[in-house]
Parts: sequence; C-alpha cells; structure tokens
Amino acid sequence: MQLQEVRSFLRGAADLVMESLPAVMERRRDITWKGDGSPVTAADLHLEALVRAHVAHHLPGADFVGEESYREGDALAGGHLVLLDPIDGTENFCSGLKEWGVSLGLWQGRDHLGSLLLLPELGQSLMTGDRIVPERSRIVGFSSSFHEEIARQMGEVRESRITGCAVYNLYNVARGAFARFCNPKGAHAWDLLPGLMLAREQGCDVMVDGSRFDGRFLEPHRRYRVDIQHRHDLHPGQGPLGG
Repeated sequence: MQLQEVRSFLRGAADLVMESLPAVMERRRDITWKGDGSPVTAADLHLEALVRAHVAHHLPGADFVGEESYREGDALAGGHLVLLDPIDGTENFCSGLKEWGVSLGLWQGRDHLGSLLLLPELGQSLMTGDRIVPERSRIVGFSSSFHEEIARQMGEVRESRITGCAVYNLYNVARGAFARFCNPKGAHAWDLLPGLMLAREQGCDVMVDGSRFDGRFLEPHRRYRVDIQHRHDLHPGQGPLGG
C-alpha cells in the first residue's frame, strides 16, 4: 500500500468514529467491569465493531487485534494486521472526562504502514504522514498506573502531568507538548504501539523495556514499559529547554 492509500484507510476510520460520536456518548454510562477491575463500556464495544467492519470492507482477510476481542493465542496469519484500542482511557471516558482516545495502527508482514491517534472530544489527531509544527515544553507526562519510579521521578522534574490516557500522552509527546512521557509499569501493544510509531516519525527518542525501540511489531499478549523523549534539538529554532 502506498502512503496515500494508508492515509485514506486511517482517515476513513477516523471519520467513522467522529460520525458515530453521538452514539458513543449515548453508551458512555453503560459500564461493566473486567476481571482485573477495569471498566469497559458499551461504547468501547460499539467502536471496536465499527472499526472492525471498516477493516473487513477495505482489507478483507486482514488480521484484527482489538483490545476488547483479542484472546491470547489468537492466530495471526502474517499479512495485513490492524491493531486497535477503541477507547484508551476508558476510566476517563466513563467518568465524563474528554481525555480519551482511539489508537489504530496498520501493518503488513510486521512492517509498519501507518498509525492514527484520535482524541474525539478534543477534536485532535495525529496520523502517519502529518507534518506538524512542534511545541516546546518542559512537562513530563506519566502513566496513571502507579509505580515507585513515577513517584521518584515526579520529585525530580519541574513540571509533571498524569492524565490517565496513553493516547493523550503519546499524542502530546509526539508533537512536543510534553517533553517526555514515561510508563515504567507497562501497557499493552494496543495502548502504545501506534503512538510509539508516530513518536518515531516525529523524531522522538523511544525506549521500550529499557532498550532503544527499532520500530518492531510488539506482540499483543504482554505489557511493555516505555520512555519517550521529544527531541526539540531536531527542529530548527528549538534548542534544549533551560531553567
């Protein structure tokens, strides 16, 4: 697939999500609880089904890995693969906060073709191929999954934020509104991988499980620790922040 085709596929999925926003909001308070105590709403299931149908129409036969339907051990054929978190930050979403997002990535034979981060209620998105004017920040974003390393680092940095949504964090570090995003406890590929790929595209330094990330596909059955730094020095006129 050429970049234009990939962007058309991703844009089509984003348009579907935005068009279905009224139906998504109607399902916001329809909440059940997973075995680990985390919430899932009828909106999560609605959006996953919507995007899955989009995939089936445009990429028949593609493997589909969605947070709400994936089961460890599901066979992946090795052709086109779509990775989706329909609502990242469900705790925010079902609490009435706007900081939640959709994470979508497309691969072929484990080669990355393109990714999308979408924040529907905030009206913001980032897609493979987008050209951005990066922000300049000293804010460090942290995961809301508590870890002793977060407490230690928050005591060392000047400005920090915990927002409860990986898509929000990844979107902001990729565009430079966060100088860094750190999740030392770990999250799944559907939470992280599309955003990691976009961060790499925007010139960020990306570490996964303590090693420099080379863009490889992350298997969906386990969690990964990430640390991402936006490289202000790579952008003309944006040197390192001081103070």
